[in-house]
Amino acid sequence: MEFQHLLDAVAGIGLVVRGGFHPTAADEVPGNPATLVLVGNAGPAMWQTFVAATTPEARQGDPDPLDTWTRGVLDGVADGLGARALYPFSVPYLPFQRWALGTGTVFQSPIGPLIDSEYGLWHAYRGALAFDERLELPATPSHQRPCDNCADKPCLAACPADAFGGEGEGAAPGMSSFDVPACVAHVASAAGKACLEDGCLARRACPIGREYVYRPGQAGFHMERFLKAQGA
Repeated sequence: MEFQHLLDAVAGIGLVVRGGFHPTAADEVPGNPATLVLVGNAGPAMWQTFVAATTPEARQGDPDPLDTWTRGVLDGVADGLGARALYPFSVPYLPFQRWALGTGTVFQSPIGPLIDSEYGLWHAYRGALAFDERLELPATPSHQRPCDNCADKPCLAACPADAFGGEGEGAAPGMSSFDVPACVAHVASAAGKACLEDGCLARRACPIGREYVYRPGQAGFHMERFLKAQGA
């Protein structure tokens, strides 16, 4: 299969290829495929496609409408390409973050989410395509962690709930601890309206990938899902 066919198929549903690799047993990929290609969103393209393909009633009535939509469209792409689709939201949960770091295209940010040198913090992993065939993957450009050249690190000072502190117990090197209860309490309060509607202010403070910042509708959707997941 030509890799361009995969790129075109994924782009047709508003998603982008986020890197790939040839897994070994240590990567714990179900089915032991010869090639794993990560698929995700960057910026508003996926959101626009999702909203155009679903109704407000469907989005409100489904407890996980974006996951349902993703599974539907990516299963179709997988069938057309002779692959198997894997998802980060399926139980048991798969190590998507570890797989992503293994592609060499993203890095741990000071506030937790993985940062991309082009997309900044405005991307996510929606699934992966597992191929029994060993595909020839494009060479991965050399990337440098953008945070290493960011002296001010505005992301650490922008949170109105002061939820990001110094390196805490269990935090990865170079990553701050995250006070989840403080974040949830603020976002769920009247004072947290800007965070709820426009998205995490710490994330928005990052200077990388400004052209991919989520619009309010998309940002608000994800913040509401975050609150729900925390029982707020």
